[in-house]
Amino acid sequence: MRVVIQRVSKANILIENNLFSSIKRGFVILCGFENSDDSQDIDWIIKKISQLRIFSDDNDLMNLSITDIDGEILIVSQFTLHAKTKKGNRPSFIHAAKPEISIPLYNEFVEKFKNQLPNKIQTGEFGADMQVELINDGPVTITIDTKNKE
Repeated sequence: MRVVIQRVSKANILIENNLFSSIKRGFVILCGFENSDDSQDIDWIIKKISQLRIFSDDNDLMNLSITDIDGEILIVSQFTLHAKTKKGNRPSFIHAAKPEISIPLYNEFVEKFKNQLPNKIQTGEFGADMQVELINDGPVTITIDTKNKE
């Protein structure tokens, strides 16, 4: 499982030019799944993201977590995070999980985050053509891959 986390001051998702979801201060999390991902990967990455201290404290140091600031999270599925670009000019997505695997994993990821941070989680629509608007605060962008836990 691979995620890209962006610290944002606000973010929106539009689908067919209609506002689908929005958040204020918090994270936009782009997430992509591989065939070998499972519930343990989800649990590990949720814990990691929840404890990630990338919000500024009163001394302007990155010392606060998403829970410390009572922040919101916008979760967006993005299989292109597993693009392989080593050969040729067209990315290969052979390592990205197919929908029959990734949809249940995405739903589990969202539900487990909702259980941990009630009323703070918004999502996109799996497989939809979405326009993601955001203001990256910092900018701060972090990538985490469950295959690189050590």
